[in-house]
Amino acid sequence: MRARLLPFILVLFAVSAILHGYVAYRLLIGLAGITPSVALSVALVLSLVHVGLLMLAHGRGFDIAAVMGDTWLGIIFQLFVWCLLTEPLRLVLALAGFEPGPRDVISGIVALALAAIALAWGAFRALGPVRPKYVEITLPRLPAALDGLRIVQIADTHCSPYLGPAWMRRVVRAVNAERPDIACHTGDLADGPTSRRTPAIRELSKVQAPQRFFITGNHEYFTDAEYWGRTMTELGWDFLHNRHVRFDRDGSTLVIAGIDDPTGAARGIAGHGPHLNAALEGVSGDECVLLLAHQPAQIADAVRHGGIDLQLSGHTHGGQMWPFHYLVRLDQKIVAGLAARGDTQIYVSRGVGFWGPPFRIGAPPELTVITLRSGTDPQSV
Repeated sequence: MRARLLPFILVLFAVSAILHGYVAYRLLIGLAGITPSVALSVALVLSLVHVGLLMLAHGRGFDIAAVMGDTWLGIIFQLFVWCLLTEPLRLVLALAGFEPGPRDVISGIVALALAAIALAWGAFRALGPVRPKYVEITLPRLPAALDGLRIVQIADTHCSPYLGPAWMRRVVRAVNAERPDIACHTGDLADGPTSRRTPAIRELSKVQAPQRFFITGNHEYFTDAEYWGRTMTELGWDFLHNRHVRFDRDGSTLVIAGIDDPTGAARGIAGHGPHLNAALEGVSGDECVLLLAHQPAQIADAVRHGGIDLQLSGHTHGGQMWPFHYLVRLDQKIVAGLAARGDTQIYVSRGVGFWGPPFRIGAPPELTVITLRSGTDPQSV
């Protein structure tokens, strides 16, 4: 086990060393006037400590280490970004005749100020009010009797030392204020030991909706997917474990199917992994189908299968911290919002929580409130 972790730890340390090293070069040497050897030593020591905290947090489940390490990660990442983005300012100051000392001080102060503003705003968005985002989606095959069907999608709650029972109660109040016909949680309930996160997740029993559905995200498989499936079932949520149900109104139906996150199969967990054929077994070709699938990339399977009108996903957090969304796009082609692939539409929620650093920069959280329309032209509002 330790041998398998070694490459990951080395990569993590290398990334941390690059972040700390560059920030030390710009701020400790350029701004504070510390000698290069001392600045490099400080950067290496901080990198080692930071990696140790992250390993204790995400490998051993220490909440204090998670708060320290994840917050630290967000801060050093933003300092790195803004130091990099102010490099052109250093060049402009050099062309304007400023000596190395003054231009390093000016650009360093600007970088610090911009990073501080971004982090303060990002922390407020991540930990502040739970805001709904209203989306209207038209499905040509939706029965007219179901026009106006209201769905609240809860995505990526990621309950953690930051996001506990009090925060989840705010989420539940926001959901109930929308009076949904259907509530669905599209995965990534919590991070860390199940015993510490269960009190927050139990608040989901208070969600008021005629039907409530849950599917696994990748983070369920980092803890205990079977446990979370049982817990959500006990709380009154229908666990769509590669299966479907029908929502009925006045004799008109909408098929609601759910599939597992691919991480279950990748980690070799028996009985887990996405099986779309099993999830849609018995569904006729003329029925309107809503698919719950945690990762947007699962749209490829939905399109290949055919007959799926809308997929609801999360996973990406909309990138969570700019400019990280450029990297997210390499893994998930659709990062946020409404899109279409063939005859299948997909909506990707930015999610209501966050993972790791307690910041949302350029990717505000959302509680997605979807109104389905029966017609021909999809639109998002």
